[in-house]
Amino acid sequence: MIDDNTNLDNCNCNCDNCPDSTRREMMMKIRELDFAIIELALYLDTHPEDEKALCLHKEYCKDVKALKDQYQKVYGPLTIKYPCNKWRWLEEPWPWERGNF
Repeated sequence: MIDDNTNLDNCNCNCDNCPDSTRREMMMKIRELDFAIIELALYLDTHPEDEKALCLHKEYCKDVKALKDQYQKVYGPLTIKYPCNKWRWLEEPWPWERGNF
């Protein structure tokens, strides 16, 4: 996918061919799946016998785990809970160093 040495924060374009576009798309899909998982869990609290919702919840959990693993292999950890050999976020500029607040 993307070379780990690529600095994605320097790109401010909105094109679909940009490596940063792939990163944004992956994050958006992760957020969408996380939202759906939470909503389905709330629904299942009151409808525990709904097999279709239960299957969707399991599918989305599996999908988001795979997507998060893929994202973290390329771009670094999403949370401090992700095991890694080094603190990759220290290698990139902090938000105030990029001028992106």
